[in-house]
Amino acid sequence: MNLVLQILFWISLGILFYCYIGYGLMLWLFNNINVLLQKNKPKCTHETPPVTIIIAAYNEANMLEKKIRNTLAIDYPADKLKVVIVTDGSADGSENIVKRFPEIILMHQAERRGKYAAIKRAMQTVSTPFVVFSDANTMLNPECLKKIMPHYQDENIGGVAGEKKILQNRVESVVGEAEGLYWQYESFLKKMDASFYSIVGAAGELFSIRTHLFSPVDDHVILDDFIISMQVCLQGYRFAYEPDAFATETASDSLIEESKRKIRIAAGAYQSVYILKAGLSVFKYPLLSFQYLSRRLFRWVLCPLSIVLVFAANLLLVIFFNNDLFSSLLFLQTVFYAFAFLGWGYVSAGKKAGIFTIPFYFVFMNFCLVKGFLRFVKGRQSVLWEKSVRSAL
Repeated sequence: MNLVLQILFWISLGILFYCYIGYGLMLWLFNNINVLLQKNKPKCTHETPPVTIIIAAYNEANMLEKKIRNTLAIDYPADKLKVVIVTDGSADGSENIVKRFPEIILMHQAERRGKYAAIKRAMQTVSTPFVVFSDANTMLNPECLKKIMPHYQDENIGGVAGEKKILQNRVESVVGEAEGLYWQYESFLKKMDASFYSIVGAAGELFSIRTHLFSPVDDHVILDDFIISMQVCLQGYRFAYEPDAFATETASDSLIEESKRKIRIAAGAYQSVYILKAGLSVFKYPLLSFQYLSRRLFRWVLCPLSIVLVFAANLLLVIFFNNDLFSSLLFLQTVFYAFAFLGWGYVSAGKKAGIFTIPFYFVFMNFCLVKGFLRFVKGRQSVLWEKSVRSAL
């Protein structure tokens, strides 16, 4: 019994270490000793191929004019840039705002079928070789397209993901502190992934693909950005990462709003595992499969379970075998979760969590994964989710 518990403890702890630290560290070491990585850098170019930007907006009247002006201010030849905005199902007059800008192509219908369905409709109008997707509540930097397009000189690049930045210009946006740290960590992993082979799933705030690689699937897709980008990779192409092309947005307005968003994303993550299960072959895509398993599947599936197992095994080892090493480890775990609880208390009260931020967000993310999994298996996550309330600028 003692041996079984110890094996269970160390395996569970090893999974957590690998997923959150080991994988990124391993890629960092590999990338730093691999001199061939210099070939992955995009060449300098002044080419500006025709591009279409697609923005799916639902009830974004309060942001839409600012988004349109931001998009039209992108430093790119006007005759090479087409902008399509889909406002399907909006009931706040979003389509009327778009109509004030004749250079924007408006697509609107009364029926709301979800973001992915809106994107599929818009893709039918795209005639340019490249398409860029961006969320309606994010602002892009003027140089984003000129930073993205050079990557396509490499014929093996099928898509390019931009950077996501969280604005924290309000002291009371305490959720933004944790979310900002999380995205800094994610950005590091994206950089490592792209240098090793390919990023594993783009974020919908800003990413681009070769138009002909878009492969429509069922309208009930929850994580459209992840599925679109992974399908590009499943056609044998790599997905690059460009940190100098970025989208900025504010953090969720409260912990409740952020949890709603995280749970929806988690439900979509498990749906994505189901959708991709047949197409992602270890033998056909060895590098991509390794990254997908390490970066996504293990974190989504194994980590929440490992958190429970590592604590339960540790507790049983202390209770029944009174081992000094495991007593110390149990103490450290207890302190960590106490810090997480204190962090939850600070954030819930609208205060910054300080040193409790990382323990809190770690537990919070995995809690949302469990809630998202339950929602997925019960079939309760609709593609017609309500958007999260964001902090004011």
